[in-house]
Amino acid sequence: MTTELSIQPEITDIQIQRENAAFEMLQRQAKMFSSSSLVPKDFQGNIANCAIGINIAKRLGADPFMVLQNIDIIHGRPSFRATFLIAMVNAAGRFEPLQFRMEGDEGKPSRSCVAWTKSKPDGTPLEGPKITLEMAKAEGWSTKNGSKWLTMPELMLRYRAAAFFARLYAPDITLGMMTAEEAVDIQQERDVTPAIIPASKALFEVKQEPKAIDANRTPWERLKDAMEANGLHWDQVAEAATEGGLFVDGDINLIAQEEDVVLEIMSVWPQLVASVKGGAK
Repeated sequence: MTTELSIQPEITDIQIQRENAAFEMLQRQAKMFSSSSLVPKDFQGNIANCAIGINIAKRLGADPFMVLQNIDIIHGRPSFRATFLIAMVNAAGRFEPLQFRMEGDEGKPSRSCVAWTKSKPDGTPLEGPKITLEMAKAEGWSTKNGSKWLTMPELMLRYRAAAFFARLYAPDITLGMMTAEEAVDIQQERDVTPAIIPASKALFEVKQEPKAIDANRTPWERLKDAMEANGLHWDQVAEAATEGGLFVDGDINLIAQEEDVVLEIMSVWPQLVASVKGGAK
């Protein structure tokens, strides 16, 4: 019993030393990659992003530079490119090369794709879910402005089928991450239409012109100046913006709001002033 107690601290110290050494090595590698102009912009000068990318590479057993080149940061979250995911499935050693079965007439809603292959150990056929152009439309993938589904549907069918296959049969490769193409397709588009105030005379009756705004100040400072110039409080502005359809979190103060929210409010500032003062009559 005494021997076990005396040995345990030594084992713990060794583990800590190894973890510290590994962390220091990771930092040095990340610093080197972040200083390179060959990595994507999201990783240049960003040691933390590079460290996370290197960590992902270690989990996959892949080359760190290759992983950094094939990760896109979309809305703050890393996403694999579909071509990289297909390459990782083919290189996993568990499957024969991924194949794609296309059915239906090109351009028709019934046009479909199934990603399939065989298990190398026993030759068992493996098929992913069927992806159709009808599904792409129903899910809203092909209805967004600039959607690649409209210009290159055959390629997008294969990319989405491969992503679904990998998520189903090789979750250790996807690591719970979406492909960049999926992340773009499912992102929610925000309605920033300026006409956020119900139609009324108040919409056009701005009693006081907003104070001239210094462009050198931050968006939050400029909005605060505008509120003071018009005698408004943040809770009034937040309420009017929310009623008008902007995504404003009224439970937090102005400084804690996202920058794009502040910019949206400023883009419709005259209408907001009219709405608040018109409603106060």
